[in-house]
Amino acid sequence: MKKGLFFIPVIIAGFLAFGWVIMQLWNWLIPDIFHWSKISYVQALGLFVLSRILFGGFNFRKSEYRKPPFGKSKFKEKFMNMSDEEKQAFKEQWKERCGK
Repeated sequence: MKKGLFFIPVIIAGFLAFGWVIMQLWNWLIPDIFHWSKISYVQALGLFVLSRILFGGFNFRKSEYRKPPFGKSKFKEKFMNMSDEEKQAFKEQWKERCGK
C-alpha cells in the first residue's frame, strides 16, 4: 500500500514535467518554423493529454504491451516439437515460397 502511495506523486510530477517539456519544445521550435504563437503551460498540458488520447491512450496495463506478437509463441512451440526431418522439410517449403 505504501508503494502505491509513493508512485502517485511520481506520476503526477512526471505528467507536469512532460507538460513543461512540451511547452519548452513548442515555444523553441514552432514559432520560428511555422510562425505560430507560443503556448502557455496549461496549453502544453492540454496538448499532452490530447496527444495521449489520440495516439496512445492512458492504458497502463502491462499485459498488452509485453505479449509476444500474435501466434509467435504457438509457432515456436510447434517448431520446437518437430523432428529434425520435419524442420528441414518446413525450411525447404518456406524457401520455395519465398523464392530463396
